[in-house]
Amino acid sequence: MLTDAVVAELHRWVTHPRAVFWQMGDASPDDVRRAYAELIADPHHQVLLGRVDGVPAFLAELYDPRQARASEIAQLDDLEPGDLGMHVLLAPPRRRVPGHTRAVFAAVLDACFADPAVRRVVVEPDVENAAIARRNAEAGFRVVREIPLATKTAAFSVLDRATWEQRRPRPDDHLTPATLAAAQRHLVTKALAEFAHERILAPRADGDGWVVDGLGVEYRFAAEQQPLDHWAIDPSSVERLVDGRPTELDVQQLVLDLADLLPLGDGVLPLYLEELATTLAGRCWRVAHPGPSARELADAEHLTIEAAMTEGHPGFVANSGRIGFGLTDQHRHSPESAAGVRLVWLAARRTVSRLSLGEGVEIDDLLPGKAARDRFDARLRGLGLDPADYHLLPVHPWQWEHTLATTFAPDLARRDLVHLGEDDAVHVPLQSLRTLADAEDPARPYVKTAVAVRTMGFTRGLSPAYMAHTPAINDWVHDLVAGDAELRSCGFEVLRERAAIGYTGDVFHASAATASAPQRKMVAALWRENVSTRLAEGERAMTMAALLHRDPDGVPVVRELIEAAGAEPSAWIADYLRAYVRPLVHCLLAHDLAFMPHGENVIVVLRGHRVVRTVMKDIGEEIGVLSDRPLPAACERVRMEVGDDERALPILTDVVDGYLRHLAALLDDDGLLEVAAFWRLVRDVVDEHAADHPALAEAATRYALTRPRFRHSCLNRLQLRDPRTMVALDDQAASFLYAGWLENPLA
Repeated sequence: MLTDAVVAELHRWVTHPRAVFWQMGDASPDDVRRAYAELIADPHHQVLLGRVDGVPAFLAELYDPRQARASEIAQLDDLEPGDLGMHVLLAPPRRRVPGHTRAVFAAVLDACFADPAVRRVVVEPDVENAAIARRNAEAGFRVVREIPLATKTAAFSVLDRATWEQRRPRPDDHLTPATLAAAQRHLVTKALAEFAHERILAPRADGDGWVVDGLGVEYRFAAEQQPLDHWAIDPSSVERLVDGRPTELDVQQLVLDLADLLPLGDGVLPLYLEELATTLAGRCWRVAHPGPSARELADAEHLTIEAAMTEGHPGFVANSGRIGFGLTDQHRHSPESAAGVRLVWLAARRTVSRLSLGEGVEIDDLLPGKAARDRFDARLRGLGLDPADYHLLPVHPWQWEHTLATTFAPDLARRDLVHLGEDDAVHVPLQSLRTLADAEDPARPYVKTAVAVRTMGFTRGLSPAYMAHTPAINDWVHDLVAGDAELRSCGFEVLRERAAIGYTGDVFHASAATASAPQRKMVAALWRENVSTRLAEGERAMTMAALLHRDPDGVPVVRELIEAAGAEPSAWIADYLRAYVRPLVHCLLAHDLAFMPHGENVIVVLRGHRVVRTVMKDIGEEIGVLSDRPLPAACERVRMEVGDDERALPILTDVVDGYLRHLAALLDDDGLLEVAAFWRLVRDVVDEHAADHPALAEAATRYALTRPRFRHSCLNRLQLRDPRTMVALDDQAASFLYAGWLENPLA
């Protein structure tokens, strides 16, 4: 139906520069209305408006090429009985979604062949349209010949039913020998580098390269040793040799080859191999669905960048497995697919649930819109229940289907939990999978949900007991940061977790014997401020993980940012380090406050492609106060008792070794900045802060960030010990594993 809204949307699409081959660039809205009214009136022509997650996303025109009035190819002798003509137009994208075009194309072709009378689909694109030519060839279209038409020379092409059945996308299309080979080379290179960094392996020099010996196997590679025992290995040089003959690279086989050298806990080997398998699966998907170029990402908006990230944690080898996540889930719910997600809402009886709100927060500001709320209230009243007796609780659709509807079936049957239905708003997952952003309204807070998927040793739940004080902790950190003149001058901010809710009426909360049960963390959520609400005019947000990201051609995003800024690499990096390292050093020295500032937890704010400040997130679970300084009672859980050797590790381990080590190697490898020059810049930031704050000299001595060496805290050793319980959140420091000492590049 050609409503004014539909006409306006179609007019925006067909006049967009991307639709140049649609030949309606100068059309007025009235022109568009007339053109499509004529097509709709033609009994041999169908006009279909396609939606994705309820939002108009593409236009499909299907027509009888012999009969339709708009057919330019009706007189072709090449046409056969059972032919169906097709045109497809995608809406101008609000953000780039990997695989979106392929998915739309497949949906339209499936619709074409749904009619058993259709034997072939025929198309006649402009021969100059290289993009659609690639898409047609991928789908299996065969170019018959070029034909002259009134406004173009067309490549008349056909796709028969049998070919489409062979070519149509399938959920496991990303699992091929080619994608696996690329994923294996990446993971084997990383395993050799990080295991050597953690001194699990001891490569020996041999000629111009290095060798690691296993059980009758050799791994050979070229590498440069850098500060912090970092091994910058050339991936193309890595070889696995058996009896002197090269064999295929396989990261799981590497673990078997070197099992006697790895600090594997009892019974851990199959668990770790599974973590590696799921990491490989994710890597294969990313290889098969290449994201935007580094040049595009340098100019992209926040959600597009989030979806494009490929690496996960830079230090862990098995860093992006999702145990419990299936093929369909990969396409429907993963951050890299960027598909829309609609939150499922439950009603949780107030007497067996807890809602915690930050200062000044109204719960109604966090809940769905009026239409959804009215539906939810009607659902409760239809069951004879009073909405006033319930809190509304958002859950991830994966969690509802795979965990809550079964594990919590008694709670649903008792009506302590009530399934209300889906939200109207479409969300997209951020890097962390279970944190979702409203795709259309950037002012809306992020929603972090519990998802019973195991990633890097943790089943991703949320504890109602643990979260009870989360908003209060966030408010305290926010007020501390906002009240510090130095942090204000840095532009440093935190994204507060403003509210948290959890259900406690299940049997797992009924006994002390189940105190550590993961099921206690399965029905909970929190709301976090959206970084978009913190941006001034001209500012743009980017996850700090992007500074380590290389595009499918190996080009680093940081190179494109530096070139777009027109800056010397050393000047650009110095600005970044002042925005990232300086406020973290100040928080530690002035307030004994430590963050966990890895790439995914930090958002860099750009202005003109230069980093001007940083914003920290994940405050409730990942901060610590490393002294006995007074704290509000609600914040006592963040106090951490650490020894003198561990006191500086929030900077030296988490920042210097955990993140900057990888950035230094990338910059050096790409010829942007030598490693030694990079570490001088980091030291300069620490020295500049000390010069500006002589009153903190005693704290600087106590923390000794420029000490000659520091304890070498190892992440992969934790995972190899037991990937299920790497770190105890209630005593993180006691969980750490060390491998001697590292020479401090800041010394």
